[in-house]
Amino acid sequence: MSAPRVFPRPDEVRQLPLQISRQIPVKWQDRNGHVGVQYFQALFAEGAWRVLEEVGVDAAWFKRTQRSQFDLEHHLFYRSELRVGERVSTYNRVLGRSDRRFHGIYFVLNDSRDRLVATLEYVTAGIDMGRRRMAPFPEDLANGLDVLIEKHRTLTWLPPMSGTMAP
Repeated sequence: MSAPRVFPRPDEVRQLPLQISRQIPVKWQDRNGHVGVQYFQALFAEGAWRVLEEVGVDAAWFKRTQRSQFDLEHHLFYRSELRVGERVSTYNRVLGRSDRRFHGIYFVLNDSRDRLVATLEYVTAGIDMGRRRMAPFPEDLANGLDVLIEKHRTLTWLPPMSGTMAP
């Protein structure tokens, strides 16, 4: 049996740049009276674009370079419920990269209850959109990811990784 996963406290997660902050709308409630799975995925998807924007990869970059990123793998871990009316915030930590893939983890915090709600560990690939195949990251994106990786390595807490993913 592996060692128990240790999750960061909300104050530790908040050391990362804020990506999204919003109140949970009524339409996100499922039959169980909490936020449905698809809305967690929506938060993660929106956050994915934000982390790319943080390194200068915006809509104009995608059009100019004809490059993109596709997620290859996810590991989602739910820690607590999220309910209608509660405030939520999201954060991203980039863990590492190869020449074609990067590895990171998203965090969803319930700010109303000050708790970590979920994590989503991911591996994302660089894509040449002309060929729709994996390709090395352009230099500007690679350099931007390297800056984030080094910045995130200075944090004093370890990310709660699944142990099954690598870039």
